[in-house]
Amino acid sequence: MTSFASLILINGKFHTVDREKPLANAVAIKDGKFLAVGTENEVMQFADASTQVVDLHGHTAVPGLNDSHLHLIRGGLNYNLELRWEGVPSLADALRMLREQALRTPSPQWVRVVGGWTEFQFAERRMPTLEEINQAAPDTPVFILHLYDRALLNRAALKVVGYTKDTPNPPGGEIQRDSNGNPTGMLIAKPNAMILYSTLAKGPKLPLEQQVNSTRQFMRELNRLGLTSAIDAGGGFQNYPEDYQIIDELHQKNQLTVRIAYNLFTQRPQHELEDFEMWTDMLKPGQGTDFYRHNGAGEMLVFSAADFEDFLQPRPDLPPGTEVELERVVRHLVEHRWPFRLHATYDESISRMLDVFEKVNKDIPFNGLHWFFDHAETITERNIERVKVLGGGIAVQHRMAFQGEYFADRYGIEATKHTPPVAKMLSAGLPVGLGTDATRVASYNPWTALYWLVSGRTVGGMAMYDDDARIDRETALMLWTQGSSWFSSEQGKKGQIKAGQLADLAVLSEDFFSVQEERIKGIESVMTVVDGKVVYAAGSFSPLAPPAIPVLPDWSPVTKVPGHYRSAPPEGAARVGLVRQAHQCAGPCGVHKHSHDIARGSDVPVSNDNAFWGALGCSCFSF
Repeated sequence: MTSFASLILINGKFHTVDREKPLANAVAIKDGKFLAVGTENEVMQFADASTQVVDLHGHTAVPGLNDSHLHLIRGGLNYNLELRWEGVPSLADALRMLREQALRTPSPQWVRVVGGWTEFQFAERRMPTLEEINQAAPDTPVFILHLYDRALLNRAALKVVGYTKDTPNPPGGEIQRDSNGNPTGMLIAKPNAMILYSTLAKGPKLPLEQQVNSTRQFMRELNRLGLTSAIDAGGGFQNYPEDYQIIDELHQKNQLTVRIAYNLFTQRPQHELEDFEMWTDMLKPGQGTDFYRHNGAGEMLVFSAADFEDFLQPRPDLPPGTEVELERVVRHLVEHRWPFRLHATYDESISRMLDVFEKVNKDIPFNGLHWFFDHAETITERNIERVKVLGGGIAVQHRMAFQGEYFADRYGIEATKHTPPVAKMLSAGLPVGLGTDATRVASYNPWTALYWLVSGRTVGGMAMYDDDARIDRETALMLWTQGSSWFSSEQGKKGQIKAGQLADLAVLSEDFFSVQEERIKGIESVMTVVDGKVVYAAGSFSPLAPPAIPVLPDWSPVTKVPGHYRSAPPEGAARVGLVRQAHQCAGPCGVHKHSHDIARGSDVPVSNDNAFWGALGCSCFSF
């Protein structure tokens, strides 16, 4: 008896990430799983009168992307509060956006720009000054987070957080002061980011019903970029179970559009073991559903083992007692067969952590338990091999795409060429999954991460990697799909377009496999399918989209800046209008800023070449 499909997609270029059948042009879906993958003739055998058939008109389709390290739960609670500078091409644009949002934001709310940008993306190649921020928003509190190293607060924000001449520097941070001892508005992380995050936590929160809306808007934005799964890495100020109420509610109402496997992150220095003893009594790994399931411990296991990656500061040494504290927690987790993940930036830290893991393994064999390091930017081949022997993996994020320039300044361009050494990890046969570590530092846009890995360049354009350290596009996609599934113990269940696997996929605005490297950053999904249902659609596929959810509150930045900066509309949408791109001309008229209208969708680089801008009509030179 034939089993008929609920949804069939035809006339597509499906890159399946299945070695046995790497390409297909049609798929059939039933009960949330792929029923058939192959040619249109093969797949249409599963159609009856009730089957919805969608023609993809030659678009490339890939398995739904899976972020191996995303702070989705915490990020969702705050998404509607945050203005985003991801991908914004000029500081002038960024300050304009800040000024406009300050006028719209009611008291006592703040304007917050929380990560996802770097000054190197701007045409001006610099950060905003405190004076510029105060001019843009003289009355509304403004908090701008820059990577792991600093935050900028305007005068209004300094007032509401209560930082004065008499406020002492907190442990691990510095309140920058002027010659009279008054705070300037610059907060500096020395040696960790606690001052930045604790100050951000002073801001007003959304009421619960708006946190629900905010989380749904964030998931929709992730769907727009082709993301269908994420492994949530916990995070500071994200307590379990208190701060999981919203995501639990959405799961119970079948309103999740991103599958979430969540790790639990200890919140109490010196009491970490107590947290995990409580949680191992409450939960079992894998507990939940295919949409929302528990995934183990971390990324924070003990606070003493955190080596923060502020490349403006020297590498921090872990304190002497780290091994004792870490061993107690890891021993407990392995005894209870809890998978775990651990934040680690530097090889020196990883060596000490592996000493602990190897010691525990002698007494209580890991024996196939999924554990892994997050980040591992400077891990050596020796420690890669040690990770492999213990059966571990490495979840890699594109933080270097935002911090590569700082790393090169401190450690040299030669060291930058293999930071992190993804190609060596793969050569050694390690499980590797890709992700972003969004939302507080790097952008949540997976295509920014894929661009970084494929091109070997930062978002500011600095070349980091030689050809042998770059990853080809097929492998990069595999690491964002099938590769990441290992990190939630779901390999074989998702990550491929393959009969029997979960029916999650993204139909792309451009062909990732042939488009110019620079255009990878602008790829979006024009149709995203999760569990066999369309959760997002744009352009000519818009009629298939679920009803839009109004943004709450109505003054939210998301109503004006829905997400990652869109340099061009998706393929199939109307390419109309102009974008303004800033440049600086340095010639007879002196240093002079200009903006010129450029046809939306055109490949126009940021350039300070005068002849280039003259050809576009720049009138400040006589050519």
